[in-house]
Amino acid sequence: MPDSSLETLKHGPASSGVNDLILKRWSPRAFAAKPISKHNLRKIFTAATWAASSYNEQPWRFLLGIKDDPDHGEVYKKIFSSLVEFNQQWAQSAPVLYASVAKKTFSTNGSPNKVATHDVGAASATACLQAIELGIHTHGMGGFDADTLRASFAIPSDFEPVAVWALGYLGDPESLPEHFKEPELAPRSRKELDEFVFMGWGEGITF
Repeated sequence: MPDSSLETLKHGPASSGVNDLILKRWSPRAFAAKPISKHNLRKIFTAATWAASSYNEQPWRFLLGIKDDPDHGEVYKKIFSSLVEFNQQWAQSAPVLYASVAKKTFSTNGSPNKVATHDVGAASATACLQAIELGIHTHGMGGFDADTLRASFAIPSDFEPVAVWALGYLGDPESLPEHFKEPELAPRSRKELDEFVFMGWGEGITF
């Protein structure tokens, strides 16, 4: 299936009235070998820093690995090694892997930041939207070993690994192992609003 056809299939419904940039974002597993320029990577991570955070702590940290890059290639290998085997099967095609990490305390007084991982998620979402504006896709993964990542990078105890992300241009689904092809080519769906927007707990609101 050509890239344009797959992008059309995965596009959220325009009838929702949601911004097109949001509707275009999805999480492929097939990535092209095409490298991502340092200029575009800078844009993506600069976008992340403009996310909202509690007390403007900006608790996000990102470990950036670029495949076959003389400066970032070892970082890529370390991040890849932390992935569970299921994710390694497809993530090996991504030209960029990065890990998100949250600072668990506030810098001003050392008190616990209970929303640190939430704020890292907000920064990650902002990065995803900037990426899709550039025609670049992301795929976030919870399937990784945090202890392996921590040991590989000597991450301090005050920081918590949150997720690993694959980043790249859309590739050919036919390049994937067989068991990944069906979900890659299937339409997307989302819950109805009354399943998660409530007037009282479990009482769905209607607009």
